Amino acid sequence: MKQRFFSLDVFRGATVCLMIMVNNPGSWDHIYAPLDHSPWHGVTPTDIVFPFFLFAVGNALAFVMPRLEIAGPSVFWKKIIKRTFLIFFIGLMLNWMPFVKWDNDHLAFKPWSYIDTEGHPEGVRILGVLQRIALAYFFASIIIYFLKIRGAFFVSCVILLGYWFLCVAGNPADPFSLTGWFGTNVDKAILGEGHMYHGESLNGHPVAFDPEGFMSLFGAIVQVIFGYFAGDYIIKKGKTPEMINGLFVAGAIFLFAGYTWDMVFPINKKIWTSSYVVYTTGLAMVILAVMIYLIELKNKRGWLTKFFDVFGKNPLFIFILSGFLPRALGLIRIPSSETDATGKPIYLSPFGWFYEHVCKPIFSSNFKNGSLLYALCMITFLWLIVWWMDKKKIYVKV
Repeated sequence: MKQRFFSLDVFRGATVCLMIMVNNPGSWDHIYAPLDHSPWHGVTPTDIVFPFFLFAVGNALAFVMPRLEIAGPSVFWKKIIKRTFLIFFIGLMLNWMPFVKWDNDHLAFKPWSYIDTEGHPEGVRILGVLQRIALAYFFASIIIYFLKIRGAFFVSCVILLGYWFLCVAGNPADPFSLTGWFGTNVDKAILGEGHMYHGESLNGHPVAFDPEGFMSLFGAIVQVIFGYFAGDYIIKKGKTPEMINGLFVAGAIFLFAGYTWDMVFPINKKIWTSSYVVYTTGLAMVILAVMIYLIELKNKRGWLTKFFDVFGKNPLFIFILSGFLPRALGLIRIPSSETDATGKPIYLSPFGWFYEHVCKPIFSSNFKNGSLLYALCMITFLWLIVWWMDKKKIYVKV
């Protein structure tokens, strides 16, 4: 009988909690540096959250895969295709939601694609966080199911080295910059600029660059596979000092390898470099080893572990809800006393009103504190929802 690892739920829940925090500040203009992504190369605490979640997806897969192997290929394909489709579709719908937008004083349908007033293509972004989770889960599951541990490890190494080669070969003179990275041209050809992310800017102008694009998916797939390796090792070794020592040492080796590789292949979350995969995997292993030691062996459990545990029992549901609510409530307009540059009144959503009239005034001398307070309030609000669900034994599986 397999042992229950409470620490894995805590690790997954803490990761989801941090994802919600960094995605929901009171104001994007007032964020503490650790809660913002690195401008390009390098890593902040925010940059480790997404790979940690993919690592946790791999951990969970290690508990499910034996049952899928027993059930046979038909059950395997049915399950992973269904789950991949649902997660990808939900992510796409979140990008499109709430399907209408305010156009002056009336609601207008938000089209799939259109040309803006300056002649630029615009539309619904096709890729995103949930879409990356879906695709990484899909390909990692196939590799693990058919190639097993040794084959999956070999393929992972080939993918990481191959991606490095593709980056350099795509633009030998400037392979790792915003303008030089080869993957953007691939995404433009497949997706079209109007359906890509425009959060990066060049000379003050937004540019089409998708941090969840197709080419940077390679490393994300390996991230799930490495999470599976860790989960499989934990299951086989059990709650023993030997397992913890092995996981910790492996993590330290990965950290060293990631730092070393960074010298020639920079650690970069936005293009999900191979060194970034190795580094964040090592960090996840070290942290998980410490958590297993404290929670499972030393039985250090309290309010904090319980707080994260309830997030870990409904991770995808609560992450989806955290994206759905601001978009849905954004249709509700509350007049404010301010106007824009053209003299038109500025409206606030209920969440925006809460930030402007509750969180922001409390820290009028430092808006970063008000923005952080809003994020903490959002986490508390969502935690109450999953806490109630846990009490009622409601667990939403995707």
